[in-house]
Amino acid sequence: MGETLGVNVLIVEDDDDVAVFLNQATQEAGYVTHMVGDGNAAVQAARSVEFDLILLDVMLPGLDGFEVCRRLRAGSVRSLVLIITARDSLEDKIIGLDAGADDYIAKPFHLAELLARMRALLRRGNSSSTILRVDDLTLDPDSRTAERSGKRINLSATEYALLEYLMHHAGKTLTRSILLEHVWQYNFEGHDNVLDVYISYLRRKIDKGHPRPLIQTVRGMGFRLSSDG
Repeated sequence: MGETLGVNVLIVEDDDDVAVFLNQATQEAGYVTHMVGDGNAAVQAARSVEFDLILLDVMLPGLDGFEVCRRLRAGSVRSLVLIITARDSLEDKIIGLDAGADDYIAKPFHLAELLARMRALLRRGNSSSTILRVDDLTLDPDSRTAERSGKRINLSATEYALLEYLMHHAGKTLTRSILLEHVWQYNFEGHDNVLDVYISYLRRKIDKGHPRPLIQTVRGMGFRLSSDG
């Protein structure tokens, strides 16, 4: 329980039974909780209090969870966001991650999995503040910003997490399963192309216009980030 001590969690859920369940479960796990039941209240709460983690339902009165997340990121709210929803299609996952969410769990879920995802996100949020460098690309964990050749690169939360993991393991080939497990904390069971979507996003932002691509596909194995062509 030591790692949860003093961790503030905002629960955004309009179903009273689900909200009470999440509140009780997270409190028993040692978290400090606050509950709201609609999208507008979620934005106001998250802008007023610095929450470590937000459990965010999608189907909400007022603003839906995707729009809540977009507004928080646009307002520079850096709380970790875990979207909880019954909408489990690839399109919905990508919408949520593009909106700035850090992870996505579909209903119904096991409580143990939810708590494990929360712990994994919090560990990610407490990662090293050392600036990472590969060739002319830098990543600053404190400001969560990237630059290449001195030009700033704007990254979504998921793009940042993927790039950070690639840079921590620069020069090493990382399999698809490793990237899915460590960046998203779950297995897409081999039929989701969400990893390819985000590799494509990063390539456009990191490599486009540069003569030397850093993100490389290792055929039949996975991906690596390296200055060696």
